Amino acid sequence: MEIPADKTLTADLCDSHDEARVVPGSFTNFGAARACLGPAEVITTDNDNSLVSSTVREPGNGRILVVDNGGSTSCAMVGGDLARAAHENGWLGIIVDGAIRDVVELELVPIGIFARTSCPRKSIKRGIGSLGEPIDFAGIMVSRDDIVAADADGVIFIAAAAFKGA
Repeated sequence: MEIPADKTLTADLCDSHDEARVVPGSFTNFGAARACLGPAEVITTDNDNSLVSSTVREPGNGRILVVDNGGSTSCAMVGGDLARAAHENGWLGIIVDGAIRDVVELELVPIGIFARTSCPRKSIKRGIGSLGEPIDFAGIMVSRDDIVAADADGVIFIAAAAFKGA
């Protein structure tokens, strides 16, 4: 979805969508894009980025990958290689309730990459997690195709059926 240049994305969306669900706490944007807006693809995992890795290598079709890692900051779910793969495959953003790594590399990737913090440790690949099932993202239930928006003000979700555009 195209983000109008004159919009403060999440604030304006909250003003026009009373049902917008605001994620508590702060997220930092580590990507080159200042904001992202699009339908969600959802993953839940437990300190294992196997599913994140395989998903960003598939066509993103303008979606935002939302990764529920339960707020864990003990290892990174996304680094430079996965961020570049996401961009090359048409993902508009990645939002992680947890950590990322390769901060300097991520700053060069032209998508929004929002996370709680960074951590230099990679995840251990154990092949666990689920894709496409509703997730509890920091206390907010999120389903595939819900609209997600993220910018310097925060991260929000709007049910796809209630979304009226930017």
